[in-house]
Amino acid sequence: MELILHPVGYISLFVFILAYAFVMTEEVTHLRKSKPVLFAAGFIWAMIAWMGSKYDDSHHVEEAIMHAFSEFSQLMLFLLVAMTFINSMTERNVFNKLRSRLLAQDYSYRTLFWVTGVITFFLSPIADNLTTALVMCAVVMAVGGKNKNFVSIGCVNIVVAANAGGAFSPFGDITTLMVWQADRVEFVQFFWLFLPSVVNYIIPAFIMSLFIDGSSKDVANPPVQLKRGAKTIVLLFLVTIFLAVTFENFLHIPPVFGMMTGLSLLQLFGYYLKTTYKSSTVISREGDDQPFGVFKQIAQAEWDTLLFFYGVIMCVSGLSYIGYLGLLSDTIYPSDPNQLIGFSIANSLMGILSALIDNIPVMFSILQMHNNETMVLSQWLLITLTTGVGGSLLSIGSAPGVALMGQARGMYTFYSHLKWAPVIFIGYVASILVHLLIWNII
Repeated sequence: MELILHPVGYISLFVFILAYAFVMTEEVTHLRKSKPVLFAAGFIWAMIAWMGSKYDDSHHVEEAIMHAFSEFSQLMLFLLVAMTFINSMTERNVFNKLRSRLLAQDYSYRTLFWVTGVITFFLSPIADNLTTALVMCAVVMAVGGKNKNFVSIGCVNIVVAANAGGAFSPFGDITTLMVWQADRVEFVQFFWLFLPSVVNYIIPAFIMSLFIDGSSKDVANPPVQLKRGAKTIVLLFLVTIFLAVTFENFLHIPPVFGMMTGLSLLQLFGYYLKTTYKSSTVISREGDDQPFGVFKQIAQAEWDTLLFFYGVIMCVSGLSYIGYLGLLSDTIYPSDPNQLIGFSIANSLMGILSALIDNIPVMFSILQMHNNETMVLSQWLLITLTTGVGGSLLSIGSAPGVALMGQARGMYTFYSHLKWAPVIFIGYVASILVHLLIWNII
């Protein structure tokens, strides 16, 4: 079927654009972002299936939709396990303990700016950029108090650090996970992005730090105790990551099976915590032993994000089936894979686009448009870098930015982030240049 110039194609494209307009205005409309894209996904594929039955092409439509659904199911289960571990560590006070230790140091504003930024950069590749950003933002707000200037700059720094740190690890961001799951980049190859990611963070952080002074003493910091089993859950999370990498690299099966195996270990340990729990020993102060249930943590996963992820993947795969992604690829990218400068320019522009839209649909579009034959490793790493750190250009360009606008409402805003966009853009360009120099492209 050729649907690019057919009314079904036009309507599908319009419905997707309209749905994404609602996603981008979520802060205003308060309509959860998953709802419009779920509707759009069903509507687009229903029209494609209708045309398929009309032209006796239903078999190919079914193959296409099941292929897209298979990709989503692997990524969803992977993310669900990761979210469950993060929620479990949160419930066991792991992140509250980290926050308490940082507050106990009585750092100056500038020192805290660097400490929270560096921790965010190195924690994001393990705990994901969103969770890390939320924890560090809590520290900045606790110390900064009503100092709007420090909280604002501190949040900008955290967003940049979280996105930069998440770019060189499959576990740091959804887009890096998508690239890894699609076998475009191997696990160890992501570390080629470490130096460009450092440059992307350090340059804007250094410039912003020059505008910070003062300190805040005697910040309220009640003691926090780790709950029973907290350290073991952290260890199990690291074991789960190891299993995911091992399953992919040595057993040659999707890493999601390693994550699910790790979830079983958490469930078994949760059973141990539950059966050895003694309510008579519980004292009503934070940190003491409390009943632990794995399914409670699963229920608290970011289901809106997971369903949004489903909607985006199915929408983009539908537009790809219609032919729009092929048309976009022919327009933006060179026809010869060896034209590395042309590919580099195109991938750099796609990174900027991810700040305006969202890096998930941008990356999934790239995965649909290209394979390992049409885009070489250096370019797959470049698009991974640009879609990861490009979201730092605007507060709405990444999950950490959107989350921190809600957490530090009134202090960290779209416009407070926008005034630092030129500085962040310098880091963005510098990181791309460093990557191109590493691969001898320029």
